[in-house]
Amino acid sequence: MDFDFLAFDGPLAQRGIGVIAPFDLALERELWRWVPMEVSLHLARTPYEPVPVSMEMARLVSDSHHLAGATRDVLHVEPEVVAYLCTSGSFVNGVDYERSLTKAICDAGAPDAVTTSGALAEVLHQLDLHRVSVLTPYDADLTQALHAFLAELDVETVASDHLGLGGGIWKVSYRTIAERILAADHGDAEAIFVSCTNLPTYDLIEPLEAALGKPVLTANQLTMLACLRRMNLPIVGPGRWLRDVS
Repeated sequence: MDFDFLAFDGPLAQRGIGVIAPFDLALERELWRWVPMEVSLHLARTPYEPVPVSMEMARLVSDSHHLAGATRDVLHVEPEVVAYLCTSGSFVNGVDYERSLTKAICDAGAPDAVTTSGALAEVLHQLDLHRVSVLTPYDADLTQALHAFLAELDVETVASDHLGLGGGIWKVSYRTIAERILAADHGDAEAIFVSCTNLPTYDLIEPLEAALGKPVLTANQLTMLACLRRMNLPIVGPGRWLRDVS
């Protein structure tokens, strides 16, 4: 039997993103939809904390020592960038603390680092957005902390809604999320930001952007975009306003 071994040069060269996720992340399958075929995601998780989603949890899962340890857990597979995939954990203590988290990840050996809230800040600046509507699955206090983070970025929250959930965020239906996004929109809002990496949004972005005529920015979308940009790779998935982000 003739067999052409030259036709088998091995798999497509793999490029990696390290992902540090909170212990309760349940949307790994959504993350993979945001990256091209040659990119692999290498996940590490923060330690379990027996508290509901809240200000307390956000502070516990953003402990810089935990993030440094999780970074070291993924370095052996040589990721090109390490992402802290958590919106609340990266905004809860303000802009300076968010920046300290990327430093902690790099100090632990990552070649580059991003956080979800840092990725949000980048896109708000790149698209020159100063007025947004916000939807979160959190309670009122944690949602207010997001408003404060945005204010530090000179971004006004013109409308806001929150679901008040202490857990099980990944179980919220697309219908509920779409209805609440539409309700959170405001005529003065230049974009809508949907917070939380555990809230499913992938299939909602394109139809809601078409209906509202403005960007619908979501946590997993922005985090993966920030990683791909650092790897000089094109973005994958919905989000037409993000195509021209440089």
